[in-house]
Amino acid sequence: MASDPSPCTCHHLRRAARRVTQIYDRELAAVGLSLNQYSILRRTRHGPRALGELADELGMDRTTLSRGLKPLLEAKLLKEVRGEDARQRLVELSATGRKRLEAAMPHWQCAQRAIDEGFGVERIARLHRDLDALVDRLPGEPA
Repeated sequence: MASDPSPCTCHHLRRAARRVTQIYDRELAAVGLSLNQYSILRRTRHGPRALGELADELGMDRTTLSRGLKPLLEAKLLKEVRGEDARQRLVELSATGRKRLEAAMPHWQCAQRAIDEGFGVERIARLHRDLDALVDRLPGEPA
């Protein structure tokens, strides 16, 4: 427990998020991915995704997403494709990206197990529900 408890919700959320991210990043490093990169790849596995839709699903703005896409495109884990409208920019998982994602899944599962065991499966499920409710009830852009 912190020696100087903060009343700031953002502080508590970010502190927990950093700790959880470290666990996933340590596991995913074995396949050369960060948690952000894994999340992007995972959300493109079912077909081409529009950048705006992908950014919303990931809870980030398009500029941040574009920065995150750059190394994945350069590594040929993702490829850009055009939508029905030639101006629409989509990203799609490449064959190389699919293989990397498959290799990463057991590492993600290991991190998830460690978090579930460390905090408890029921508490994690409640945390997920509470965080979803928090996002739904707060003003701002949908995540």
